[in-house]
Amino acid sequence: MPTTIALFSSGRRHGNTGQLIDRIAGELQIEVVDLADKTISPFDYEHRNRNDDFEPLIRHLLGFDQIIFASPVYWYAVAGPMKIFIDRTSDLLDVPELLEQGRAFRGKTAHVVCTSIYDDVSAHFLGALRDTFSYLGMEFGACMHANCEDGYIASKHEDDVRIFIERVRNCRSTM
Repeated sequence: MPTTIALFSSGRRHGNTGQLIDRIAGELQIEVVDLADKTISPFDYEHRNRNDDFEPLIRHLLGFDQIIFASPVYWYAVAGPMKIFIDRTSDLLDVPELLEQGRAFRGKTAHVVCTSIYDDVSAHFLGALRDTFSYLGMEFGACMHANCEDGYIASKHEDDVRIFIERVRNCRSTM
């Protein structure tokens, strides 16, 4: 059974980030879950949204040791559906019957794949994700960022993709 899965969020499934995560997923032979295909309601303090796709997705993710979070950098943050997903992880800490699932993320490894029009990933973008992973007790693994100002050009990013894939594989082999 594969130990790694990718969560993807973007306004375009086959845009820059989609092409990048598909390249990585193909090499690692892992599943990519497109959050646009899921119905996940925004966080609700009264938890009236429990019949959407969030809890089944969480149960699915818990079957993996590593999760790759893939999103373009939109205004120094993740894409909207990824933000909603991350906000909903609060349910894992607030809803009594979900507490064990929330604790089950401890020790898992989170990786980041992102694209932007800059040479380096925004410190704000990466910092928010690192803090989220830490809050959930997840280890931060690797980050793959691609400058796609001129679009995703596979050959331009191949060395970084190979390094990222190797880092994910090395994490997987030590678990």
